[in-house]
Amino acid sequence: MTTRHLDDVLYPPIEPYETGELLVGDGQRVYWEQSGNPDGKPVVFVHGGPGGGTSPWQRRFFDPERYRIVLFDQRGCGLSTPRASEPTADLSYNTTWHLVADMDLLRRNLGITTWQVFGGSWGSALALAYAQAHPDCVSELVLRGIFTLRRHELEWFYEGGASAIFPDLWEDFVAEIPVLERNRMIDAYHRRLFDPDPAVHRPAALAWTRWEASTLTLRPDPDLVASMTDADAATAFARIENHYFVHGGWFREGQLIEDVDRIRHIPAVIVQGRYDVCTPIMTAWDLHRAWPEAEFVVVPDASHSASEPGIAAALRAATDRLAG
Repeated sequence: MTTRHLDDVLYPPIEPYETGELLVGDGQRVYWEQSGNPDGKPVVFVHGGPGGGTSPWQRRFFDPERYRIVLFDQRGCGLSTPRASEPTADLSYNTTWHLVADMDLLRRNLGITTWQVFGGSWGSALALAYAQAHPDCVSELVLRGIFTLRRHELEWFYEGGASAIFPDLWEDFVAEIPVLERNRMIDAYHRRLFDPDPAVHRPAALAWTRWEASTLTLRPDPDLVASMTDADAATAFARIENHYFVHGGWFREGQLIEDVDRIRHIPAVIVQGRYDVCTPIMTAWDLHRAWPEAEFVVVPDASHSASEPGIAAALRAATDRLAG
């Protein structure tokens, strides 16, 4: 992850004052940490992917004097165990609703009554799912790069739509899959990613992850691509993402936008890059139309990544306004 511009936009780097592992059942341990002000406004950072894990720079969206900053790694990735990169990993107990339950168990274990929920990309979907399940526990929502796992969203990015913009990168993505299987890329990758043989699943994981990492920013970011394509991290990332996409996130089609009435009363900010290819603005626009009370910020010179200057600045501005 490049930090060449983040020092000009976000708060200075900080270290956690507490870390731990939460036993959430099903043999799963979820890593969590707290930083900032222990007496500040609670906020939970919900990372993307799914399977992306957290990074230290993500603490920096929040004023450390005013926020009690909670980061956690979702099941199977980051510092949570068992990792989805293990050859015979079982993701049976890794679903959206397991993660929603994990978040609320973490909230209760930390003695938090309500917290701000901050999530981007897949994190926006999980943040919406959590808020709709536990609206009384959410003080505000800050959402970025809106993604709700509707079928046409998945097909745009993984079944060929985005190849209209990145045909060169798409060629590398489809190269892993025999021609006769390319009409259903998510399913074809699923068969390879969950083959226990590392000679099969590792090349597939790297190709899957490189396609996504290479399309996240308006301008190419080799540091971001390199940070995401470590073999173990890429395997966990690709497997978890694919597992969720095969199952449509365990949502009914359109659920997160249709159920927005459950959270309409919660103050919210939606930040979206105009040229986001990974989660195109069409989904953020649909959410905005369904939820006009939420503040809608379109960053005119950005794609998807929270590390892009315009998006990072908009997110920090949102958390500053909501700090109370």
